[in-house]
Amino acid sequence: MPKTVAFFTGVPPMWLLLLASALAGTAAAMFQPGVNGMVPLVARDPQRANGTLKVADALTQLAGPVLAGLLMAATSAGAVYAFDAVTFLVSGVCLGLIRRTLTRDAKPASTVFTDLRRGWVEFRSRTWEWGVILIWMGFGLFVFGPYIPLSSQLVGARLGDAAYGWMMAGLGTGTVIGGLVAIRFRPARPLAAGAVVLAGWVAIPLSVALEPPLPVLVAGHVAGGAAWAFWSVMWSTSVQTLVPPEVLNRVTAYEVAGSVCGIAAGQALVGPVSAVVAPRDLLLVATAVTAGVVAVLLLVRPVRDLRRAAP
Repeated sequence: MPKTVAFFTGVPPMWLLLLASALAGTAAAMFQPGVNGMVPLVARDPQRANGTLKVADALTQLAGPVLAGLLMAATSAGAVYAFDAVTFLVSGVCLGLIRRTLTRDAKPASTVFTDLRRGWVEFRSRTWEWGVILIWMGFGLFVFGPYIPLSSQLVGARLGDAAYGWMMAGLGTGTVIGGLVAIRFRPARPLAAGAVVLAGWVAIPLSVALEPPLPVLVAGHVAGGAAWAFWSVMWSTSVQTLVPPEVLNRVTAYEVAGSVCGIAAGQALVGPVSAVVAPRDLLLVATAVTAGVVAVLLLVRPVRDLRRAAP
């Protein structure tokens, strides 16, 4: 809401953008554990539900920029942000209505610190889970974090802003494909299968670093988007079905914290590092790290041998 008001009154100052981003990040971090725990409560088939959510998310990311562009041309930046704020309000109302269909069991009194301690004990007790998050911290630091600023810089400078839009459209298309495949394909060892498919993410940083023609660049992002969506569904479903419902939210909080900190650090460091190392070389490093992450996921036995939950 502060960002919406700021854009209505003119160009917002940097401090306000940073404050609004911090508030949005805090809200997202609080929201994610709750929605992750809600999926197995409202869906008979969590894997199908996660695949559907991934497809819906990708479709909105494809349509969102188009709608924002049309609104921007017809109105102003403030109106675009106001419309965005309304969509969050509608989403909150819809999620609030779901609560009425769920039964509430009596729970013993607890404190924030008690919940944090129990969540940590549960998280630490599952080697496959904390092992993946530990690997993911490195993935975020060297791959996810640097990718967006570096790819927008390199692709925009070489092929123009429209090319970057097509690249993101390819990523969204691949995410839809990967989500649809994940709905149907149910491997006995979901994280092993997800890690194998995740190798397709190599095509994303590599395609930007090698500076190919636009069609090849888009194709690389289609492949990477499909790989990412499939892994995401396998991971989310494993966590939701193998962690007890009464501690799922708490465990997810540690999962989100570990995953996000690597990405945040990577985004913060990419600016200073790219002043010393060429952005193209950093993306080649990201390509190698992606291959290494896939290899480590398959070498860690608790991750590789994890079996899917019984129906």
